[in-house]
Amino acid sequence: MDIAVLAYDGVFDSGLAAILDVLDGANGMRTELPEPPPAWNVTTVGFRRRVRTGAGHVVTTAPVAEAEKTDLLLVPALAERRPDALIAHVSGPASAAARRLVVAARERRTPVASACTGTFLLAESGVLDGRQATTSWWLAPYFRKRYPAVTIDETRMVTSSGGVTTAGAAFGHVDLALAIVRMSSPVLADLVARYLVVDERPSQAAYTISAALAQSDPTLAAFERWARVHLDEPISIADGAHAIGVSERTLQRAVRRTLGTSPVRFVQDLRVERASHLLRTTGMPLDVIARKVGYEHANTLRILLRERTGTTAGELRRR
Repeated sequence: MDIAVLAYDGVFDSGLAAILDVLDGANGMRTELPEPPPAWNVTTVGFRRRVRTGAGHVVTTAPVAEAEKTDLLLVPALAERRPDALIAHVSGPASAAARRLVVAARERRTPVASACTGTFLLAESGVLDGRQATTSWWLAPYFRKRYPAVTIDETRMVTSSGGVTTAGAAFGHVDLALAIVRMSSPVLADLVARYLVVDERPSQAAYTISAALAQSDPTLAAFERWARVHLDEPISIADGAHAIGVSERTLQRAVRRTLGTSPVRFVQDLRVERASHLLRTTGMPLDVIARKVGYEHANTLRILLRERTGTTAGELRRR
């Protein structure tokens, strides 16, 4: 497989390096398998001969025209944490050439992939419309608002849909590169992950901070503060709406618009977050923790933890 990795001014250093290192590692380790897959021919391309990364390092690139003959175009993230600045960048003239490159690749039916903030560039180019995608969990509310034509699932670490692969938060670049290796050889992907000491992370849910997501909407932020005070009680969504001075319908719309979910599920996420924290930081029995987060039976919490975090209560406690 011939792969073009786009380097551009402001690219996230670790994202670019992670992709190159994982694919280089896969090439180096493939001969350890009895039936090795073909090698990956990786070329770092750019719009200029030299580009400057987000951390100020200079990367030498091959002409971007070489991406026209590759089997996959990889676009690492932009080193930008501020949502407004990120959206302004990916929608503005500074990213116009990159957007055109992505569109041209899909018109040739060349698969494209990105992670973290780079998923905004793909969405801005339109290649994610009507498809499923993931992105950094903390940017999901902004992504969902700007790109309603994309079905976003921020709990996923990697997702592929219609020739476009997306991955989650910054170090999801590692997961993205391993997913590319796994497409050719699951055994080799597992081998590379073991050498790099990378655990399988199918979900971002265990890393999500619900309060951070809530801050993007005043109504949701107020409800989140109210719900945290009452997590150890049966919670009525109607009571919560009344307490923050809005109608239940307004609250439901705010949660759906920001998080793509319901108030009930958001409260469950808050309970999972607190239970996970207590499991990691205290020696409380699970049944005691369950009552502290509003569940009468420990098994209810046990099932919810596995569903939302992809792991067990015991594994969370060992961490």
